Amino acid sequence: MEVSDDGYSVTIRDLPTDERPREKLARNGAQSLSTQELLAIILRTGTAGRSALSLADRLLHAHGGLRGLARADIGELIRTEGVGKVKAIQIAACVELGRRLAVQMEDERRTVGSPEEVADMLMPEMRDLKVEQFRVLVLDTKHRIIRVKMASMGTLDASLVHPREVFREAIAASGAAVIVAHNHPSGDPTPSREDRATTQRLAEAGRVLGIELLDHLIIGESKWISMKRAGYL
Repeated sequence: MEVSDDGYSVTIRDLPTDERPREKLARNGAQSLSTQELLAIILRTGTAGRSALSLADRLLHAHGGLRGLARADIGELIRTEGVGKVKAIQIAACVELGRRLAVQMEDERRTVGSPEEVADMLMPEMRDLKVEQFRVLVLDTKHRIIRVKMASMGTLDASLVHPREVFREAIAASGAAVIVAHNHPSGDPTPSREDRATTQRLAEAGRVLGIELLDHLIIGESKWISMKRAGYL
């Protein structure tokens, strides 16, 4: 065991094999790890009396979390006890790769200018679903897709959608507009009375929030309908 200034620290080797960060990442993917565990992998090793996990925790606390850590320069990182120049450079390199990826993703965001483009993107996956799914496309001011999220999943007969589930994603992503879509497992995209009512309710909620509902697509087996083009929006 390692003794730290917290009084007790478990080394990574003391953890069960399936709980060690590298093994967890290999088995379940990077998304399954905590920020502390990911940072511990980057650090590779700890110091005398402090494991890599403990050192990662200290770094995050010292810099106010991940965003603060990303803003820190090499000199600031080195001032954290247990972090030498090599570890500081490793962290700085990973942060810069993340920044460059974010810029590239921003440049490559797909812009949607028509319901055909949305249908082409969603139909291959949604037309064969056995239950209704309601999805939200969050767009920026240039109508580029920020994210696509599932707001609800219903039964074979109905899917209940509340405006808060739809616009929560847009608010979280600072979106300017949304396009929503859901499938009809029957294969017939003809809008039901509930579909029309849901469209109107979402449009009204969007006006209150200042986030425009651009369209609502209903996806069938081989056809789709734009509620805007059909005059319901």
